[in-house]
Amino acid sequence: MLDNGYPLATESNVLKELIKPPSLVRSVVHTITGESKLANVSSTLPTGQLSNVPWRRTGVKYANNEIFLDLIEELDVIIDKSGTTIVAEVQGKIQANSRLSGMPDLTLSFMNPRLLDDVSFHPCVRYKRWESERVLSFIPPDGPFRLLSYQISSQSNVALPLYVTPQFSFSGGSGKFEVKVGPKQTMGKVVEDVKLVVPMPSCVTNVNPTSTYGMPSYDPVSRTVTWNIGKLQTQKYMSMNGSVTMTSGEAPESNPTIMVEFKISQLAVSGLKVSRLDIYGEKFKPFKE
Repeated sequence: MLDNGYPLATESNVLKELIKPPSLVRSVVHTITGESKLANVSSTLPTGQLSNVPWRRTGVKYANNEIFLDLIEELDVIIDKSGTTIVAEVQGKIQANSRLSGMPDLTLSFMNPRLLDDVSFHPCVRYKRWESERVLSFIPPDGPFRLLSYQISSQSNVALPLYVTPQFSFSGGSGKFEVKVGPKQTMGKVVEDVKLVVPMPSCVTNVNPTSTYGMPSYDPVSRTVTWNIGKLQTQKYMSMNGSVTMTSGEAPESNPTIMVEFKISQLAVSGLKVSRLDIYGEKFKPFKE
């Protein structure tokens, strides 16, 4: 990155060699010796900064060579009260943690790379090869880094793992509501950390929520009802209902919007799958765990 004509290093591996991260041992040494914390700052550039792969330090050695790849996706969907999907968008990323010796050259292949359209890469990725072959060819940094980020829009046919059925009724300074939640298309996976957040209208003064499962609560400051369900139960009936108190003479213009959060492990909603990972330039042979 250039700032006013001055080159600046933004790669975390390079910055960690330039400025040593704080640790308990260094804090004790600075306290005993009276050294300034500026002693953590290196006076010379890392050797890797002067090579054609400045994101990787030189002389990397590990007793056990391994690399971890985590495919993480976030699903943002807007659904109307009838259950019809209005907007759907998948935002994903591949987080890597490389603990490989030497200077390995990796090639990562996908089973369906055409799904990836709006993509941003780590500087280590050879973009021309991606454009021509749709494979990721790169020499990885040492340690954790984000290999790529992507966005997939207009997925109106996204299979949601749960359903939410709300009912609100407001009249004469009071109201009531009921929200039902249940499994829909879990694809055999466990839906965890399920949470519903319901921001109430400004005319609401108090809410008394109860539920058949989980822990509902109301925050009078933010006027928000939060229902922490946790793990979605397939054999139990789950609903939240409650009474609402409003300012006299006022009524909400529309029903509240319900925000739903959940997590599913070992599942990519977009359908993206890693096919294989090949390692070149080093003698060790990879195997998948």
